Amino acid sequence: MVPLIALLVGTAVARLAGLAGVAALDGWHPALRVGLALLFVLTGFAHFTSPRREGLIAMVPPRLPHPGTLVTATGVLELAGAAALLIPTTARPAAAALALLMVAMFPANVSAARRGLTLAGRPVTPLGPRTALQILYVGVALTISFGP
Repeated sequence: MVPLIALLVGTAVARLAGLAGVAALDGWHPALRVGLALLFVLTGFAHFTSPRREGLIAMVPPRLPHPGTLVTATGVLELAGAAALLIPTTARPAAAALALLMVAMFPANVSAARRGLTLAGRPVTPLGPRTALQILYVGVALTISFGP
């Protein structure tokens, strides 16, 4: 739920800043970039902080090798993608790459939900709501990538 709140609040605050005269944030497209970047800053840092890191490592499907390395790599990619979203010339390809990354990581969410895992002591989001959130996040990334 925190990533969704980050996306919504980050987008709203950026849009309000645009309406207040911050030219770089004047429009929904730049505001969405800020909201999605905030989402990925939060989720990216979770790959490196306890107890979330341990939960993310546990979420990696058992058939994949080196889960700790995979979690580190995806965290680095999320943080790099968040930074690239804030640079107008790299925002579109970064958003497309992040959409692909989310699709690639979704099996870990499916695996975690099916195995009844916890993340930081709380049950992972059930598969139905998680799928809806994933569709929203990928949709926002694609809107940034292919939008105006």
